[in-house]
Amino acid sequence: MDKFHLNNIKIKNKLLLIYMFSVFLPIVLTNVIFYYVTSENVRNQKIHDNELALRQVTNSFKQGVEDAVGIASVLYSDAFVYQFLDKNYESPLDFILAYNSQFRDINKFTPIYSSIRSINLFTDNPTVIKAGGIYDINEDVINSHWYQSTIETRKKYPVVTRRIEDDVLLDQFVVVRALDSSESVTNEKVIMINLNERFIHQIFSNETFEGEIFLLNENNTIEFSTDESVPWSAKYLSFNAIDIPDNAIILEESYQMQYMSNWKLVGGVIPEDKLLTEVRKSIPSILYLALWNFVIPTLFIIYLAGNIHFRLNTIVKKMRKVKNQNFELIEGKLYKDEIGVLTTEFNRMSKKIKDLINDVYVVKIQKKDLEIQKKETQLKALQSQINPHFLFNVLETLRMRSLLKEEIETADIIQNMAKLLRNSITWNKDFVTVKEEVQLIKAFLEIQKYRFDEKIQYEIYLSKLAEDSLIPNMIIIPFIENASIHGIEPLKANGKINVYIDRNDEQLECIIEDNGVGISDKKYQEIMRSLGEDEIVGESIGISNVYQRLKMYYDENFVLEIQTNKKKGITVYLRIPLNIETEM
Repeated sequence: MDKFHLNNIKIKNKLLLIYMFSVFLPIVLTNVIFYYVTSENVRNQKIHDNELALRQVTNSFKQGVEDAVGIASVLYSDAFVYQFLDKNYESPLDFILAYNSQFRDINKFTPIYSSIRSINLFTDNPTVIKAGGIYDINEDVINSHWYQSTIETRKKYPVVTRRIEDDVLLDQFVVVRALDSSESVTNEKVIMINLNERFIHQIFSNETFEGEIFLLNENNTIEFSTDESVPWSAKYLSFNAIDIPDNAIILEESYQMQYMSNWKLVGGVIPEDKLLTEVRKSIPSILYLALWNFVIPTLFIIYLAGNIHFRLNTIVKKMRKVKNQNFELIEGKLYKDEIGVLTTEFNRMSKKIKDLINDVYVVKIQKKDLEIQKKETQLKALQSQINPHFLFNVLETLRMRSLLKEEIETADIIQNMAKLLRNSITWNKDFVTVKEEVQLIKAFLEIQKYRFDEKIQYEIYLSKLAEDSLIPNMIIIPFIENASIHGIEPLKANGKINVYIDRNDEQLECIIEDNGVGISDKKYQEIMRSLGEDEIVGESIGISNVYQRLKMYYDENFVLEIQTNKKKGITVYLRIPLNIETEM
């Protein structure tokens, strides 16, 4: 009977053991103990935390209102403000001068306090211009909610109220105070300080408070609430009309201020069950349970994980050696779990690959090496048959003899042939300038003109911006050759080749067109099909070679279009990107 060993247990069963001892049992035991030990502590702590959060909201709103009340008190005692609104101005210019010197100083309080949005002045003085924060006490103002609700108290002290807009929605909080306490004044003057709506929303949207907040006035009516389900902004709604759960916990903070008499902040409406949803560990329980939840499960997990890691790491090390063709086998006892099966299959795979390399790939590689050596030998033998320098010397000799005999045209043709020959067998430069490429094009076309006299005409336009741009060597001339040999030569009448080269942004644009015989649809399809083949074969070797080289240099970032017309010849459009770093 085989001895029991953990390595013979499947990974699935190992993971179940880890879960049972390290996750399931600790969590179950911990939750049971936590529920009975700390539920009451958490409940009391949450209530305390919410009381602190509600008190913070209360004090923040109180501070914002006191800032507005303080400004109202300062302006109430300011004789210049009183005189500014009470004076009878002889002309609008007199009022504007007084406005610039007096009212602008009033606005200095607005940027200082984040709780203040704006300061407005109301007066029934007919000589005062009602604009720029100054409003007329007309019939609409007199009938408004804020004016009527503060008519008895604003002469004694500042009053906090709400504005009601035309759509009957409660608007922002305002602090209102009359600027004259006497009944025998000539003109009525009222100051209104508008509290910042964003400031109000930020105060009441306290993330640390769980539940909804209600601001109630002396009539127990809702002035503001964070509960979106309550339509408090559409009309004044009594707090008693709200449906509150029986087991809800309600917290309350009162405002003991003259200008907010009997106002209070009610927070909560929190079901008691909600306070117990997150049971936290008490400090004594954490100390005792950590020994089980951390030490024992950790030791057990470390042992199993270390065993798995060691065996898997052994396989990984052997696999890394495979890329260097080192097919070492994993030695030792092969266990029955998944890692043991993986080890067995790895050894089998390594042996198989090693045999395949020795039996098949080595033989094929040796055969390929022999074929390459044979082709290189043939190529060297072919190259050694003709000495390029000998050909250049012969051509130069012919050119000099032609010059001595004053055969200038023949000498030019021989010189052009030498240029073409030298460039075609000299490939030490992958890139040339457009100007150099155009020189070869001219040399080739001059040879063709020498052959066919006036039958071939050509015109080349080269932009100054494009002359020094670098392009692959002999990338344009194959299209010139096709145009002259296959387009113009079979033509009974005279033909012409036009070459247009220009630089557009960071692209080189080249257009080659001829008025030759063109090509048939079948031939055109063969040419276009050959461009997609990796192996260059057939009669369109020049075009295919150009396409493959462009693809090698520029990947897919180039355009090569060939348009044909049987009666009007062929037009080739070539656009390639220019690398600024390789510009000359």
